[in-house]
Amino acid sequence: MKNTDLKGIFSALLTSFDQNGNLNERGIREIVRHNIDNMKVDGLYVGGSTGENFMLSTEEKKEIFRIVKDEAKEDARLVAQVGSINIKESVALAKYVTELGYDAISAVTPFYYKFSFPEIKEYYNTIVNNCDNRMIIYSIPFLTGVNMTVAQFGELFENEKIIGIKFTAADFFLLERTRTAFPDKLIWSGFDEMMLPAVSLNVDGAIGSTYNVNGIRARQIFTLAKEGKINEALELQQITNDFIEAILNNGLYPTLKDILEEQGVHAGYCRRPMESSSPEQKAKAKEIYKKYLA
Repeated sequence: MKNTDLKGIFSALLTSFDQNGNLNERGIREIVRHNIDNMKVDGLYVGGSTGENFMLSTEEKKEIFRIVKDEAKEDARLVAQVGSINIKESVALAKYVTELGYDAISAVTPFYYKFSFPEIKEYYNTIVNNCDNRMIIYSIPFLTGVNMTVAQFGELFENEKIIGIKFTAADFFLLERTRTAFPDKLIWSGFDEMMLPAVSLNVDGAIGSTYNVNGIRARQIFTLAKEGKINEALELQQITNDFIEAILNNGLYPTLKDILEEQGVHAGYCRRPMESSSPEQKAKAKEIYKKYLA
């Protein structure tokens, strides 16, 4: 399989929970179908920050991976985020999703402890060498505290099974230097509000949480920017950023779920300790939906 099959727009998939914090299979399936059928995304990035992954047990993660694959089948490319500071869990999940037929795996840089780069390198190689799949580095320094250099990305790329980076950082100098240094590797923009400048630096795709509800507009920005129609793309990016700012001011994940509910999807609640929406937040989410998406 060629790596080019992973280019394009990927939703960082939300996870539906019931009021007691249990997985809501019906809701998860509806979110998957909404992304594929209505948002027209190329693929789904499953088990990332947006999926509230780091509050879940290993068995819950496996169940989500199973449900998503069963619902999506071959209708979208699937990337499974298996990263954890429990490397045995990461290896087990990597093997599991590979058996399910996921198109690639991804792993967040190991966090909390101040791991050295040799430890980080060993982490990635251990995961990917224990399964027959392709690895995408998930670099998100503002949450992990792990900042990688161009040279360090290059060391990781020495393993041919490591094919690219989910680049969730505002360092456009680093992005440009990395793109220039590794033209044959794949890079996805990870900040929805910064898609346009990232695409202008020739990223291969974008992975974002707001694409669950704003995927059509996201693709328009991506396509226009690739075609060099920067002014048109900028106009849509500004609308998108107004939308994102409103969501962030109201609570990111609860508001995205409330907007999905407005779109007819049983997105449910958030997993505690993350709070779900208050009545006031729900009312505001409805206003945001009507203003930007209805």
